[in-house]
Amino acid sequence: MAQEGDVVLVHVEDKPTFFARIESIEPDVKPQWFQVGLLVLQVPLIQITWILRQEYIDGTAFTMGGKKVVLEKVVSPNQQVMVPEEGEKGTAERKGQPEAPKEKGKVISLFPRE
Repeated sequence: MAQEGDVVLVHVEDKPTFFARIESIEPDVKPQWFQVGLLVLQVPLIQITWILRQEYIDGTAFTMGGKKVVLEKVVSPNQQVMVPEEGEKGTAERKGQPEAPKEKGKVISLFPRE
């Protein structure tokens, strides 16, 4: 279920079109409808308001201007699990997840050296 602060991927005609953050969800004057404030994540940023039912906010397809639209909540990929000290049970082990790799990553400079 998407809520304020969530990032959604908006699909138009079954094609991923843009990302947006849900800024607000306020009741509309029509019962069972909500004014959904979206911050479209592009340059420049755009603020839009769509009037939607709860099921549309939650991912059910709807039409807008004759085009099929779907909001898909974006879920962040799993972050790397910290490796516990020897003899200590880590979060990954307790949850039945595989251990994180014990290798250290490389640091790559973005700036050229002179």
